Amino acid sequence: MNTTLILARRAFREGIRQPDALLPTLFIPLFFLIVNVGQAAKIFPTSGTPFLAGQNYAAFQLPMSLITAASFGTAALYLVEEIEGGYFDKLRATPIPRASIVLGRLLAEVPKSILISTVMILVAFPFGVRIRAGIGGYLLIVLLIAGWALVFSGLMQLLALKTRSAAATNSGSLVFFPLLFLTPSLVPREQLSRPMEIAASLNPVTYVMETARSLTLYGYQWATIGRGFLVVGVGLAATLALSVRAVNRYD
Repeated sequence: MNTTLILARRAFREGIRQPDALLPTLFIPLFFLIVNVGQAAKIFPTSGTPFLAGQNYAAFQLPMSLITAASFGTAALYLVEEIEGGYFDKLRATPIPRASIVLGRLLAEVPKSILISTVMILVAFPFGVRIRAGIGGYLLIVLLIAGWALVFSGLMQLLALKTRSAAATNSGSLVFFPLLFLTPSLVPREQLSRPMEIAASLNPVTYVMETARSLTLYGYQWATIGRGFLVVGVGLAATLALSVRAVNRYD
């Protein structure tokens, strides 16, 4: 565990030395939030839209923006730099547990995700958005989004280990955008057309989004919360196992 934390601190320091890398992570999700609210807020007014539960459409869109922000992790790109520069081979030559090599860089994404999620929620407050579940709900949302950041960064890190290419890893991150739009991002799932509803139900991102949305709009709906955290837990376990296997079979 000490080795993992040492590698995590190193990766975190590496990230904060390049603060400009955080700007797209914050700007793009906020841009989508403003554009989507600007386009659809009049269609879904607070008073006449039951699924908003008394809040405005920005509260419904905030979870999608949080998930988008969590899907801009830089762990995989830094890993590719280490692979291309030879540092990764030096790490593998030491008696460091393979799980620590994988986890160390991923854990550095957690404080970044918490910081960005908090900033985005604070930015949403002046627009009338409130977390219906209170402080506890805010903590659950931040924990959920940080977990999703680990899952997505883990998938990209696995791609980096398989391809060892910065271009392929960067292109792989584009896979997220179809997954994002195959969700109930603009309306609740029950209001989607039947084919779209089936696609959204098969998409794991849907359950993460619905969990954050339920905490924002409705409070503690434990069945929904359980599904979201289950998706994150299973996704994280799978990506870690596959990444450790990829490191073990790297040669």
